[in-house]
Amino acid sequence: MIEIMKGFPDNVVGIVAKGRVTRKDYLDVLIPTVENSLKRNAKLRLYYELGAEFAGIDPGAQWEDLKIGIEHLTRWERMAVVTDVAWIRHVVGAFRFVMPGELRIFPTAQASEARHWIAGA
Repeated sequence: MIEIMKGFPDNVVGIVAKGRVTRKDYLDVLIPTVENSLKRNAKLRLYYELGAEFAGIDPGAQWEDLKIGIEHLTRWERMAVVTDVAWIRHVVGAFRFVMPGELRIFPTAQASEARHWIAGA
C-alpha cells in the first residue's frame, strides 16, 4: 500500500510504502498525486519512504514506477529514498545515473534529515 504523506511543500510528493505495493497503488494513489502536482509545478520532488512495514513491490508496480519516471524525466528535481532494505538501496543506486535531478538514499534513522533535504532550497 502507498500512503501520501502530509506536511511537505507543494512541489514535494511524499509517500510511504507499507506492506505489499501493487500496480493498483500506483494507478489509484501515486500517479494521480504526481499528475496533480505537476499541473501546479514545473519541477517535482519525491520523498519515498520504505520502512520496516514494507513487504515488497509487485512487477506491475515496478512497471508503473518506471513509466512515470521516464514520462516526466525532465521534471524530476530531487528524489529522497528512505529505506534500510538493502536490495532497494542497491537498485536505486544502480539507476542513479538515469535521474536528471538529484537523488539521495537515506537510512530510516535519517528520515528527518531526508525530509529536510527534500523540502530545502
